[in-house]
Amino acid sequence: MTRRRWLVLGMLVVLLAGGGALAAWLRQPIPPEVGVEVIRTRDLEAIVAASGTIQPQRQVNVSANVMGRVTRLAVEEGQAVKAGQFLLEIDPQSLEGQLARGEASVAAARSALAQAATGVEQSRASLALARQNLRRQDELWKEGLTTREAWERAQNEVALAEATLKTREQEVQTREQQILQEQASLATTRYNLSQVIIASPMDGVVTRRNIEQGENVVVGTMNNAGTVLVTIADMSVIEAEVEVDETDIPNVSLGQQARVTIDAVPDREFRGRVTEIGNSPIQQSGTQATGQRQATNFKVVVTLDEEVPNVRPGFTCTAEIATATRQNAVAVPIQALTVRDMLYAADGSLVREPPPPPPRRFETTGQAEPPAARVPPEPADGQERREAEGAFVFRDGRAVFTPVRTGVAGERYFEVLEGMQAGDQVVTGPFNTVRSLADGAAVRLEERQAAP
Repeated sequence: MTRRRWLVLGMLVVLLAGGGALAAWLRQPIPPEVGVEVIRTRDLEAIVAASGTIQPQRQVNVSANVMGRVTRLAVEEGQAVKAGQFLLEIDPQSLEGQLARGEASVAAARSALAQAATGVEQSRASLALARQNLRRQDELWKEGLTTREAWERAQNEVALAEATLKTREQEVQTREQQILQEQASLATTRYNLSQVIIASPMDGVVTRRNIEQGENVVVGTMNNAGTVLVTIADMSVIEAEVEVDETDIPNVSLGQQARVTIDAVPDREFRGRVTEIGNSPIQQSGTQATGQRQATNFKVVVTLDEEVPNVRPGFTCTAEIATATRQNAVAVPIQALTVRDMLYAADGSLVREPPPPPPRRFETTGQAEPPAARVPPEPADGQERREAEGAFVFRDGRAVFTPVRTGVAGERYFEVLEGMQAGDQVVTGPFNTVRSLADGAAVRLEERQAAP
């Protein structure tokens, strides 16, 4: 055999041996790589975040009580005003004419009352004369010195005088009531005239001015809103009115601390506390398409404890309300929590089932073979399967599912009330691996964590 043939035969032997080793390597099981985190105690804070707007605690919309044209205007938007300070004046000429007419009507009603009183006196004098005449006719009738017609005429004159007196007395009462009516109308006119000058009801800042000098003011009625002339806000106490989802509102209570960030004041947080919680949901304006569920939010008011520089009503803001805090709590990462169907015995204890075989590599690609769908066996008598929330603990190269009972939910961690303790290593990723991981499955640490 020549040297060349020996060389070819050696190469064939080497290829066959390498192919066998490669096939064995492709068929061997490969545990998935996982990342772990050591559980330790942390300070946790449960947060409810909501967005809304900045509003002053006290705000007054100033409207007019009388109609007319604005003749004087003395304020601008953003101007600080004091209580009682002059804001604007409505043309008083029409009301001054009404006042003069009202005073004249009162004077005329008093004159009519005096005239009616004179009529009463005249009626009383006429009645007295009629009664004297009737007495004389009675005496003459008894002596037979007068006719029956004269005697009856005297009786009728007395009855007529009494009726006339009663009518005059009722007219006096009517004139007195008329005077009261005219005086009430005059008082209304005087009050309306006093309303043409509008002053500030409180100390504050003019945040809105909806009127210009020369424009007409409309008074509100039952169906039509009147003209809001100016809006004055007391900016010394600021509130954040935010909308909290119905799922979070049971955790919010009065007095809870909050952090408020205002979009117009970046890189700064303001402290506050919850001072008001709405009992009715916020009514959303507009309509939605049929079949769409409308989100239900409740109004929560956070009163700021700090002054906000250059603040204006309507600034958008975000409030983070601390609904619960825990000090030195055993905390598990949120990404480590998952849900599994676990087998439980009749006494409530967890029954461990044999783990599935690790996935294998594809023969050609060298990638991890996807795990086949595994149908769990039927539970034995007295056993049942139910969902359990927990996390996988890394122990001796295996991921052991451990049910936990959680408490306060922080931003990145959950409080563990039962099931784990500080020092345990929990599997935190990758997400796809944690989602498909089985109880007791073999795993290996990621290289960056296994190196030490």
